[in-house]
Amino acid sequence: MQSTREMENEIIKVSRSATLPNMNDLHGKRIVLGLTGGIACYKAAELCRSLVKVGAKVQVVMTESAAQFITPVTMQALSGQPVFTSQWDAREGNNMAHINLSRDADAILIAPASADFMAKLIHGKADELLSLMCLARPIQTVPLIVAPAMNREMWAHPATQRNVAQLKADGAHVLNVGQGDQACGETGDGRMLEAEEIVDELLSFWTPKVLQGQHVLITAGPTYEAIDPVRGITNLSSGKMGFAIAKAAYHAGAKVSLIAGPVSLSTPRGIQRVDVLSAMQMRDAVHLAVQSATIFISAAAVADWRPDHAANYKIKKDGSGDTPELSFVENPDILAAVARSTRAQSGELFCVGFAAESHDLLAQATAKRVRKDVPLLVGNIGPSTFGQDDNALLLVDAEGAKEMPRDTKTHLAQDLVKEIASRIGKNHSRN
Repeated sequence: MQSTREMENEIIKVSRSATLPNMNDLHGKRIVLGLTGGIACYKAAELCRSLVKVGAKVQVVMTESAAQFITPVTMQALSGQPVFTSQWDAREGNNMAHINLSRDADAILIAPASADFMAKLIHGKADELLSLMCLARPIQTVPLIVAPAMNREMWAHPATQRNVAQLKADGAHVLNVGQGDQACGETGDGRMLEAEEIVDELLSFWTPKVLQGQHVLITAGPTYEAIDPVRGITNLSSGKMGFAIAKAAYHAGAKVSLIAGPVSLSTPRGIQRVDVLSAMQMRDAVHLAVQSATIFISAAAVADWRPDHAANYKIKKDGSGDTPELSFVENPDILAAVARSTRAQSGELFCVGFAAESHDLLAQATAKRVRKDVPLLVGNIGPSTFGQDDNALLLVDAEGAKEMPRDTKTHLAQDLVKEIASRIGKNHSRN
């Protein structure tokens, strides 16, 4: 059994490690990237590059019309694989590229998928390599993922919407479209999602839905306590860990509500976000949102104190050398209040707390878990993680402590979600 000091030294040692594991959820996935005719083919280049960057093996298949917008040479350079454009390609020994390519794939991703190509798919037409391959794929083992791209009127047309509904009924996974300016000069729905958004959708697609049916409420980032209109008290929390947990919970099938302090982070897709500034505002937002939540994760670094009075005007120095007198009052303990609520005590709401410490991590986290009355407390060394893209965590519950070695916050968030899901499963089995 490690002592407190040994545990702390190990966490700090791992936290300072400069080498992170070369891992990714899409690493090793074999993806056939199909391009159909449309100006959104230019986005397919960045998508291909992004997929390769995260470790996927990408095999590009293009229709003849797609080659009018982007060349096979470009896609070959980005994918590192020869591009297929014809069902009569003699490079395959049996001249059956539609069979061989589909059997080797973990998924077929059509991006962009034109209105015409989606119409072909629902009717089982197969007059060129890509549609032939979609028809010939083993339906049970090779999913078809479709990223539509077209003019807003084409997207809104009843025929297109019927085709989308039929594709979904046939088992295809049809992504949403983006909204904004279009190449034709119009504005509206129909744009293909950006590369980063499609990669995120693929991550979600392959994530086990261990939180299906759960409503997760997460707080993230710092709070800001005003001294006067231009000054205040805050901390170095970036909110990255909380936002990563929000995304991981959404990928795991949960409905996710995110209450964020002042951070410069974009809202993850599919997540409802409320922005607050102070601890009191965060408390009020949590009080409203937690009523419908089944899991509460308090990842925010909430200020312990606030000035008892914020000046209406900027406090100025007058050259006398005198300093202003500031007095403070303690902020409410949001986590403890939620954890002691009737819903939490009855097991209807599962609470997870965070502890950002500077020393004695095991001892501090263990004491905080008991003091806050939460089933799971996640500890970390604040100075070594604030603002960083990586972290090392210590999970503390009634049975002891478990280390989560330094990794990206994305991967740690995914692992933490699995830990939470397993504990909820145990709680349900006992009830």
